[in-house]
Amino acid sequence: MRKYVLDLNVVSVEHIGSRYVLIKLTHDDVLPQMLPGQFVEVRVDGSPSTFLRRPISVNYVDRRDNTLWLLVAAIGDGTRRMAALRPGDTLNCVLPLGNAFSMPQDVSCKPLLVGGGVGVAPLLYLGSQIKERGITPTFLLGARTISDLAERELFEQVGRNIITTEDASFGEKGFVTDHSALSEETFDVIFSCGPKPMMVSVARYARKRGITCEVSLENMMACGLGACLCCVEKTVEGNLCVCKDGPVFNIDKLLWQI
Repeated sequence: MRKYVLDLNVVSVEHIGSRYVLIKLTHDDVLPQMLPGQFVEVRVDGSPSTFLRRPISVNYVDRRDNTLWLLVAAIGDGTRRMAALRPGDTLNCVLPLGNAFSMPQDVSCKPLLVGGGVGVAPLLYLGSQIKERGITPTFLLGARTISDLAERELFEQVGRNIITTEDASFGEKGFVTDHSALSEETFDVIFSCGPKPMMVSVARYARKRGITCEVSLENMMACGLGACLCCVEKTVEGNLCVCKDGPVFNIDKLLWQI
C-alpha cells in the first residue's frame, strides 16, 4: 500500500480514565485506506527527549466524518505531549504502515479478539470490520482494574464483551486466559494484541486447541519502514522486521516457547 506523510488536524482529544487519551484526527482530503492491524508513526514536536517517531495502532477509521482515531497510553514524555494536544493542533503522521489482520470470510465463523491494556486499540477497528461482514465478534478484554478498561462501551456496540480484571473490580478475576469462556466455549480464530506475556499465553491456548491465531507484536519500532532494524523478531523464516513484515503474525511463524 502507498504510504503518506500527512499533517493531520486534531478534531478532539478525550481523556479516558487516568492513563488513556483518544485523539481523533482528520485531513482536508479523504484519508488514505487503512486496514485493521496497521499503525502510524507520529512525530512528537517540542519534546527534548523524543527524537524518533512513535508507533501508534490504528484504533478506528470513521469514513463518515473522515477521521482517524488513535488510542494513546500517556506513559512517557512523547505520549504525554500527544495527550496535551488540543483541537486545531496538527500532528504529523506517516501512514498506513505494516500489515493487517486476516479477515474472516465465513459468516458462521466465531472469532475471539483478545486484548490487554492499550493493546485493545487495534481490536475496535478489526471488530467493526468483522461485524460489517455479518459476523459477530467476541471481545475478551483484560485490565488491572476497571478504570483501565478503555473504550468498553464502544466495544459493546460492536460485539459481545467478556472481561477480566486482576482486582475483580469488573468481570471475572484474573488474566484473560483465566476466563471461564475459554473452557466453556469454542472459537474458530483468535486475534490478539497486548503485553507479550499475555499474547504468549493466548498463543499457547490456541495452539493446544488447534485454533488459528494471529498476534500483533509491540516491539520497539523507530522508523516504521524496516530500515533501522530495531524491531527485529526471530521467526521460522529468519529475522523479520515487525514494522514492515508485521506487526501482525500468525503464531506458527513465531519462535515463542509455547
